[in-house]
Amino acid sequence: MKNNELMGKIEAILFAGGEPVALDRIAQVLGVRTYAVEEILAALKKKYNTRNSGIHLLVLGDAAQFCTNPAFIEPVRAALDLKRNTPLSQAAMEVLAVVAYNQPVTKAFVEQVRGVDCSGVVGSLVQKGLLEERGRLELPGRPLLYGTTENFLRCFQLSSIDQLPPPPGGDGEEDQVEDSGESDQAPEQIMLG
Repeated sequence: MKNNELMGKIEAILFAGGEPVALDRIAQVLGVRTYAVEEILAALKKKYNTRNSGIHLLVLGDAAQFCTNPAFIEPVRAALDLKRNTPLSQAAMEVLAVVAYNQPVTKAFVEQVRGVDCSGVVGSLVQKGLLEERGRLELPGRPLLYGTTENFLRCFQLSSIDQLPPPPGGDGEEDQVEDSGESDQAPEQIMLG
């Protein structure tokens, strides 16, 4: 299969998918190896991820999807009559940072690091799809473990959790993790489908 034809097929799959599509699934359907899909995705990122392109390609770990260029969100919102997402509070950003750098963690761990009750914030972040339950800790009471989601990666434009910047100070102390260096508002993107 020629590269141009393969590129066209991958573009079509990602555009029609609307959600992240696993790279190994694309490779399986097209009868190619995963590394060939990864090479085409690198070329597509160069093609689409420019300042003036309305579409960007996100590679999220072992999946990929198209989304709107963040620079053009406002006209898309206006044209499609979409409501603006409420920005995350400072408390929500702190909880996300603690979980992202230490996952999987219990709510009690997050509360110990932050020094305040986090029940409402954790619940809100789970509802927004930024945190998810990752099982239970094998201790009395079997507390829930939380971790970040693929949606978290998408919102912060990360391919994997390994792309997080190192915590300030770099000494690994939990109280240093609270400030992740992120702004008060998470970047927003509108997914195409």
